[in-house]
Amino acid sequence: MGQENSHQQIDPDTPPQTLSSRSIQGIAKYIQDGRPKRIVVMTGAGISTSEGIPDFRSPDTGLYANLARLDLPYAEAVFDISYFRQNPDPFYVLAKELYPGKFFPTVSHAFVALLDEKSMLEKLFTQNIDCLERKAGVPGDKIVEAHGSFASQRCIECKTEFPDDLMKEAVMSGDVPHCLVPQCNGLVKPDIVFFGEALPRAFHLNTHVPGKADLVIVMGTSLTVHPFASLPQSASEGVPRLLINKEQVGDFGSRPDDVVFLGDCDEGVRKLADALGWRDELEELWLEVGGNVKEKEAERLREAKKAMSKDEVLEAEIKQLTQDIDTTLQVSNDHQQRTNDHLQKTSTEPTQPTIPSDDAEKVEPSSTPSIAATQEPTQSEDGLKEPPPTPAIQINTPLNTESTNTQSLAEAPKVNPNAILDVTLPQNKPSENIKPASYI
Repeated sequence: MGQENSHQQIDPDTPPQTLSSRSIQGIAKYIQDGRPKRIVVMTGAGISTSEGIPDFRSPDTGLYANLARLDLPYAEAVFDISYFRQNPDPFYVLAKELYPGKFFPTVSHAFVALLDEKSMLEKLFTQNIDCLERKAGVPGDKIVEAHGSFASQRCIECKTEFPDDLMKEAVMSGDVPHCLVPQCNGLVKPDIVFFGEALPRAFHLNTHVPGKADLVIVMGTSLTVHPFASLPQSASEGVPRLLINKEQVGDFGSRPDDVVFLGDCDEGVRKLADALGWRDELEELWLEVGGNVKEKEAERLREAKKAMSKDEVLEAEIKQLTQDIDTTLQVSNDHQQRTNDHLQKTSTEPTQPTIPSDDAEKVEPSSTPSIAATQEPTQSEDGLKEPPPTPAIQINTPLNTESTNTQSLAEAPKVNPNAILDVTLPQNKPSENIKPASYI
């Protein structure tokens, strides 16, 4: 077994014991030869950053660096169970941004799912709470969410589970959900592990799995949060380990069969897929799981255009333009119809007491402005009127303005919600002695 304090790098001239070469190509050949049957994958926030979800600890761009707007006593308080009991509002402001549904799996997620399709995946250990592994198609029984996830939720007092639909409704409306058990009424929290809480039982039941692996792949994690950080060291000596990360971490590079790729996770995964001859399968699977909606649509159009002549392409573009114009006109017509209906209703209702016909000529024409003469409809007896102009709202402001607790938050610097999420929850507060890393 690898030792926690064994970080001395292997001499580059030392030949590998198991691999044909200490490289991506060596890992690919090892897989192609059919030798690994139990691949264990470990992931952190780095596999999700390409989807616009930041990690926790990166300076300036990490989640902790962007929490000043919540006016917390310290950044980690948003995930502190003691603070949550006193003030759950900041967490639920953040939860609206983090909640699953607005992000899609990356190529890295799709690669893990592809390993499972090929019956090679033994287990996936993830620090992420975004559920993107599930969305990519990795079976739930193959996933160990070391820090929990948004997949379920329960009362923090009586532990009664809370319905998914009610949870989503509460989060999207900015409300704090409470237990449905009348005599309890405790706070409800997603099954994310907060500071001060124990790791999930499933994690402890599976810590032996890396020791049985015949290939370990680690992607997008700083390996600073224990006990997760010690998992790669559990691999037996002679078992190849592959690190795909922006920086070298843990004790990687200390064993003869360690391969380290420094760079973006999706880039590293694509290089491995190329070496394996899996690139087309990987990209196809990624598109199937909605990995990149815009790219998926663009790919569909590109494929469709390949089979068209120039005249057919031009005809299709004209047809699409016509549909866009028709849609715009329909929206305009619907709005005009609603306006006309409202004006007609207003015009048929008296705006002043009825005047006897003999005295009609005595009424000055200007005493009651007609509907046609006004720029805007007047208020009718039922109280309907044209709504006041809606103030411009910056779409990158994720705050819930309906909550009285968010007034001060709205005055803080605006943060793009897409810069707040694929979130990997750390289980220890950063130590001043540990240099901030790119990923959790």
